[in-house]
Amino acid sequence: MFVDKAKIKIKAGDGGDGAVSFHREKYVAAGGPDGGDGGRGGDIVFQVDDNFSTLIDFRFKRKYVAERGQNGSSRNCTGKGAPPLIIKVPRGTVIRDAKTGRIMADMSTDEPKILAKGGNGGKGNVHFATSTRQIPRFAKPGFPGEEFEVTLELKLLADVGLVGYPNVGKSTLISVVSAAKPKIANYHFTTLTPVLGVVKVEEEKSFVMADIPGLIEGAGDGVGLGHEFLRHVERCRLIVHVVDVSGIEGRNPSEDFEVINAELAKFNEDLAERPQIVAANKADMATEEQVEEFRNYIEEKGIPFFCISAATTKGTQELVHKISEVLDTLPPIREFEAEPIPQAELDEMLGVDKKFEITVEDDIYFVEAPWIQPIMRTVDPDDYSSLQYFQRVLINSGIIAKLEEMGIQEGDTVDLEGFEFDFIY
Repeated sequence: MFVDKAKIKIKAGDGGDGAVSFHREKYVAAGGPDGGDGGRGGDIVFQVDDNFSTLIDFRFKRKYVAERGQNGSSRNCTGKGAPPLIIKVPRGTVIRDAKTGRIMADMSTDEPKILAKGGNGGKGNVHFATSTRQIPRFAKPGFPGEEFEVTLELKLLADVGLVGYPNVGKSTLISVVSAAKPKIANYHFTTLTPVLGVVKVEEEKSFVMADIPGLIEGAGDGVGLGHEFLRHVERCRLIVHVVDVSGIEGRNPSEDFEVINAELAKFNEDLAERPQIVAANKADMATEEQVEEFRNYIEEKGIPFFCISAATTKGTQELVHKISEVLDTLPPIREFEAEPIPQAELDEMLGVDKKFEITVEDDIYFVEAPWIQPIMRTVDPDDYSSLQYFQRVLINSGIIAKLEEMGIQEGDTVDLEGFEFDFIY
C-alpha cells in the first residue's frame, strides 16, 4: 500500500527536575544545600532511511514521545540526559507544522534534522542559596520539551515526471526505457501509485523518471486519482507530457494537452512554468495528418516534440537522449527550504504568553493554568522561601492582579489546578 501523507504528534522529552537536598556528613554541621540539576530531555530527530518508500508505518503509530531527563540528586549530581528519539522517514519527505502549514524540514539529504528540542533540566536548590537564604527548600522544575503536530508529505525525488491522461502509454514508456515494471493494461487508472525508474543514458550517466497516475479534467480540484499524486511532480526538473496522438479514445490531442497543463497550473502555478517535452505516443496507430497537425500545434508554442510508439519502442531512445540533454541545462532537484517560526508562535513556545482562565463557583476561584503545573510540583507549602517563590510566579503571570480585579477578598478560597489555598494580601 502506497501512503504518501500522514499526520503525527511529536513530543520532545521534558527536562528532569532539580533536586532539593542538603549535605549530610558526620562531623559536618549545616552542610548546606547540594541538590543537583535535572537532566535534559530527549530531542525528536528525523532521519532519512532509503529502506522506506512510503509513510505507511505512520498510519499505525501516530504519537512519538522522547524520554524525560532524569531528576537531579544529592551531592550536586546532575540527572542523566535522555537519548534522542530517531524517527526514520523515506527520502523526499517534507515535514510541516499541521497548525500553520509552515515547512519545518525537507528530508532530502542524509543530514538528520532536530524537529523538537528536549527541555533543559531544572536547577537544583544549590543554585538558590544566598547570604540571607541559606536553606532553600525549593528547586526549579525541568522545562517542557517542544511539542508539535506535524504532517508528513512524501514528494518523490525524480528528475522527470510523466504526466498525461489515463491510458496514454506512460507506464509502457517507463517500462521500455528503464528497469521499472509497472502494471500495464488497456483500461483507465491501471497505475494506482507513482512508479520510479532509473533510465540509463550511457555509462555512468542516468536520470530518475516517475510515472504519475493519470490525470483527468478537474484533477487540480481533487477529481480522479492523479490529484492525490500531483505533489510528486513538484520536485521534477522536467515534465514529459505524454499525449495519445491517435485520438483512439475520441479525444483531441491538442485539447488533452491544454486540459492537463491547466490542471498542473491549478495545483501549483510553478508547474506551468516547468520545462516540458511533448511525447506524441501511439503514433503507429495515428495517421500522418494527425501527427503533423499536433506537431505544428506544439512546435508553435516552442516546446520540443517527439513522435513515439512506446509499444514498439520507436522513437523512445531519441526521446531519452533529448531528456538527458535538457536535464544537463537545468538546476538540481528542488529542495524545500525550512521556513522561520513566526514571532507569535515563538512567543507561545517560549512561554511569553502564559494564558490562564479564572471562574467563580460557590465562592471558590478556580484558576486554570496548565503551564504552572511543573512549577507546583517543586513547591514546598511548609517552607517560607518556597512559598515566596511561588507567590512571585503568581504575581508576575498576572494571576493575582486578575483575582483582585474580580473582587477576591482575604480568606477566600483559590483552587489552582487542584491545589487549594486561602487568599492572603
